[in-house]
Amino acid sequence: MTIDGLRIALFSGNYNMTVDGANKALNRLVEFLQRQGAVVRVYSPTSDEPAFEPQGTLVSVPSIAIPTRAEYRLALGLSGEVRQDLERFAPDVLHIASPDFAARAAVRWARQRGTPVLASVHTRFETYPRYYKLGFLEGVLESWIRGLYRRCDALVTPSAGMVEILRQQGMNDDITLWERGVDRELFNSGRRDNAWRREHGIADGDVAIGFLGRLVMEKGLDAFAAAMAELRCRGVPHKVLVIGNGPARSAFEEQLPGAAFVGFQQGADLGRAVAAMDVLFNPSITETFGNVTLEAMACGVPVVAARATGSTSLVADGVNGTLVSPGDIAGFADALARYVADPAQRAAHGRAGEEKSRAYSWDAINQAVADTYRRLIEARKARASA
Repeated sequence: MTIDGLRIALFSGNYNMTVDGANKALNRLVEFLQRQGAVVRVYSPTSDEPAFEPQGTLVSVPSIAIPTRAEYRLALGLSGEVRQDLERFAPDVLHIASPDFAARAAVRWARQRGTPVLASVHTRFETYPRYYKLGFLEGVLESWIRGLYRRCDALVTPSAGMVEILRQQGMNDDITLWERGVDRELFNSGRRDNAWRREHGIADGDVAIGFLGRLVMEKGLDAFAAAMAELRCRGVPHKVLVIGNGPARSAFEEQLPGAAFVGFQQGADLGRAVAAMDVLFNPSITETFGNVTLEAMACGVPVVAARATGSTSLVADGVNGTLVSPGDIAGFADALARYVADPAQRAAHGRAGEEKSRAYSWDAINQAVADTYRRLIEARKARASA
């Protein structure tokens, strides 16, 4: 199904202001679409110091900095100038990637004109309040998000588990998969560099338990630190390797004495850092897919993860990693201790994960989104003809 000449308007809450899994996926999608002949215009809050050069043509929408999280901005809506730009562009399909105020205004605009709308669900925003002692708002936020997604023609999300959750929440009736890919040139077991490990205080015989991601509370930092404390109490020998940066770094460092914090990494440096782990520990429950899990698997690293939407589609329990009930600190520590004590199991599970990662090709995965665009456009045309 060709998309040559297709005009796509993409609304993102944070297209290139920071580096995270959602942004990387969206930029890869746009690069793929343009390579296939589509024209993509991206509407998003912007920053004077973006994290990377964006794919596609980027149009800035009105926004404000989020209190205590200045690296993110909240899109406020569509200005008259942005509306005029959208009118001139006249998209064939509209894609929203964050349930913010600009996305809501864009969906209203599209429905008035009969333009089909696809929403991609990248994270479980409704779970965020629980990490900031505002758990009572979770139901309200879920209802608010549902009001937007019910007005879209379809949703795509990265994992089968997330498809089921969205259906249970009544978010939409048309929900399909848009998984994630991995760049195997950057992420593979050959990237392991023992000299780099030694530079960061990890000896050749040490077992390095790794964290990979932005250092923000909703990534499960408290659970990670608690499990490391439990290992220390049990006398389990290990080192901690933390890859990433973020506003919670100082507090996280205080909770992890002696850990190697290597900061933000990208490109080949990121592949080397991930391959330097012996086990990835991912306790987060907010991801819809878990890019970091797939990147670790591609590097031949076994994974201990929370049994949640971001990991269950990737981690086969007892095959390429171990799944533990969310928040079960003793269970996390048990799983990690087994890997520390058993190098043969680490190696076997790492090989299984690397083999499984080979199935995740970016072009094949992004074609699924392009096919969904075309399907929605044809369905709209059919209804209009009828």
